[in-house]
Amino acid sequence: MLKLLNTKLLIAILAALTLLASAVLYQRHEAEHRKKEEITIRKTVEENKRKQNSAAGSEGKTWKSYIP
Repeated sequence: MLKLLNTKLLIAILAALTLLASAVLYQRHEAEHRKKEEITIRKTVEENKRKQNSAAGSEGKTWKSYIP
């Protein structure tokens, strides 16, 4: 009886440890995924800034040459 109880307890402890390990691995995977997404978002934002700044740079020349 005691041996059966110890076996069940050991199995329960191993199951809990497996659950914790899988949760840690999942969080690590999610963190890496978020980091990659953040990098791509930053790149697109920087590209959009460059595009907008280049248009604004040529826009400034047009109003200076305007004669009312």
